[in-house]
Amino acid sequence: MTDLIDDDFSEKNVTEPLRRAIGDRYLTYALSTIMHRALPDARDGLKPVHRRILYAMRELKLSSSGGFRKSAKISGDVMGNYHPHGDAAIYDAMARLAQDFAVRYPLVDGQGNFGNIDGDNPAASRYTEARMTSVAEAMLDGLNENAVDFRENYDGTLNEPVVLPATFPNLLANGASGIAVGMATNIPPHNITELCDACLHMIKTPDVRDDTLLNYVPGPDFPTGGVIVEPKENIAQAYRTGRGSFRLRCKWEKEDLGRGQWQIIVTEIPYQVQKSRLIEKLAEVIQTKKVPILGDVRDESADDIRLVLEPKSKNVDPEVLMNMLYRNSDLEVRFSLNMNVLIDGVTPKVCSMKEVLRAFLDFRREVLIRRSKHRMEKIDHRLEVLEGFIIAFLNLDRVIDIIRYDDAPKQALMAEDWGLDHARATSESDYVSPLPAKGDGELTEVQAEAILNMRLRSLRRLEELELVRERDALMAERAGLEDLLDSETLQWDRISDQLREAKKVFGKDYEGGARRTQFAEAAEVEDVPIEAMIDREPITVVCSQMGWIRAMSGHIDLTRELKFKDGDGPRFTFHAETTDRLLVFGTNGRFYTLSAANLPGGRGMGEPLRLMVDLPNEAEIVDIFVHDKERKLLVASSAGDGFVVPEQDVIAQTRTGKQVLNVKDDTRAQICRPVVGDHVAVVSKNGRFLVFPIAEMPELGRGKGVRIQKYNMARGRQGTLELDGGLSDITTFNWEEGLSWSMGGKTRHEPDLTDWLGKRAGVGKKAPYGFPKSYLFD
Repeated sequence: MTDLIDDDFSEKNVTEPLRRAIGDRYLTYALSTIMHRALPDARDGLKPVHRRILYAMRELKLSSSGGFRKSAKISGDVMGNYHPHGDAAIYDAMARLAQDFAVRYPLVDGQGNFGNIDGDNPAASRYTEARMTSVAEAMLDGLNENAVDFRENYDGTLNEPVVLPATFPNLLANGASGIAVGMATNIPPHNITELCDACLHMIKTPDVRDDTLLNYVPGPDFPTGGVIVEPKENIAQAYRTGRGSFRLRCKWEKEDLGRGQWQIIVTEIPYQVQKSRLIEKLAEVIQTKKVPILGDVRDESADDIRLVLEPKSKNVDPEVLMNMLYRNSDLEVRFSLNMNVLIDGVTPKVCSMKEVLRAFLDFRREVLIRRSKHRMEKIDHRLEVLEGFIIAFLNLDRVIDIIRYDDAPKQALMAEDWGLDHARATSESDYVSPLPAKGDGELTEVQAEAILNMRLRSLRRLEELELVRERDALMAERAGLEDLLDSETLQWDRISDQLREAKKVFGKDYEGGARRTQFAEAAEVEDVPIEAMIDREPITVVCSQMGWIRAMSGHIDLTRELKFKDGDGPRFTFHAETTDRLLVFGTNGRFYTLSAANLPGGRGMGEPLRLMVDLPNEAEIVDIFVHDKERKLLVASSAGDGFVVPEQDVIAQTRTGKQVLNVKDDTRAQICRPVVGDHVAVVSKNGRFLVFPIAEMPELGRGKGVRIQKYNMARGRQGTLELDGGLSDITTFNWEEGLSWSMGGKTRHEPDLTDWLGKRAGVGKKAPYGFPKSYLFD
């Protein structure tokens, strides 16, 4: 028994390389995701789940003029019959088809809570009801006329359509998005009227240029409106290649409140932007003072969108305010275009708009041919039945005798020779049949079965005339269908008529059919400095030894005693204004920029400076001062290296600051002084004093700098070589005015520094008489 089990197991056991095993299985999964889940079909613009939802609703007879059914019933039927996935995923897909803010032309008519533009989720499926819209019915038109192929469902018990007939280009009308394996798609919605016009032009001019289609389809038409500000050449390039993006802005207007006051009203927000998230972002912009001129934001929306933006100052141009909000919020977004679709239902391809419309038109021609052939088959069957009826009427007495007395009337009718000798006798000799009796021939099985199933009331005299009229009409219709199938020109004419009908039904007269998204040029608004948007008020900046910073209202006495945390005390105190920008220089050689208007108030102890900028814990503050764009700075490291840098070049745009003075190892940035003269005075820690012209200092934007003063090496206590001295302080002055420093509570002035004048990078001489023992100029 054991041997049998082992043999059986060995036969089923397959050995193959792991790479091949994983590769084959992952490829199968990838193809399944691409073809049956993520990418839409170029012909009807639907993914399988959407197609199955519409087909299941059709099977439930949920027409646009009929009643509603519970969404749970619909999603349950879809899951049980066609789509073996979770009912939550199916309901989410169906709910999106009902959201007029997500889908340009909703395919599902929802009753109940199907979510809103704020981002709230739909109610549970047991609480909502749904039916198809007229747009969805247009997608299914012709499904009973062999317009498309059917395939078995997942368990082989039912059939489902491979694709829907789709009387309009739904792929572009409603757009699509999806992420497959190794590829994705993102197609914006468009206007049906414009798409139909483009298709009609393509029928007239098959080799139309891609750019010509822009005359009919200028760009997307989003369900939430908005304003597209993308240049036309970029739009043309995107539609030509199938890849690109569109800048989409909100729609707003200035509302005058009188007395010079105004506010901005946003009436349309960009597509796929949740209104609640947008308001949160705007509130964050106000809190962080990224747009200082924005004072408040309110949501006064009801069924429509109404966001109120209040400025802090009425003196600012609304265009300037909106231009700043475009940069700092989702009032402007960029919608990406990636027209990756299943061009023939199987092959994924990034297509241009022309290729997508061509695939739709070719599909419509195929649908027309299939429906025409199906109609011809129906006509041929009906003509065969009518021929039998007419024979029966012309030979009515004989037919009645056979049905009345024969044991097998069907076989008897088929075996009878319906010649002139069996012509119907009539008591009214003046009655003349419009058709002669059939000569030699027999009835077919279909004809015999139809005669046997005929109702007695149909045996009226005038019924024969009606049959003849019906036969003549069907013959004329059949002749027209033959001409249609034989002529490609007639086929395109018929397709053009269908497109015009779709344009008429779903055009501007259809609810929501008019274009919603407008076009405009992105006006170049001149950037206004933030300082110009802030009310100019005097403040006193206070920074403690531990790095806590605050702004006191007004220019207070700098010698005034202030409160600090235990163990802390004052370090930097200076006057400024709310419109000023502050520069912070750290021992790591980086400059950080702060807006004085963003400093915490002086009621408390302030906030740590390290929370406002990314100043590392190991770095200390060298200096804080008010920025002057016309000034130059002299920066130097503890090793005695430095250079001159324009103050405008050290402004940092981010919290991380801007690296200016490069330092490494134990060297630290130590000095930052404004350049106010034509000479430099430097003193070392061992009291060596040196003066040289400022012209010998290079002007750089970033670097280590040049040697300012030379320091000798000396042997330390442990016998190691150490730097003898090092930079203590540095300043600039005018040679003609000399240099002053404090001495014992008094100020000493040295008008002539010729004895200490030398070249840059010299050692220097002993400091002048009376120079402070701290070797600091202050």
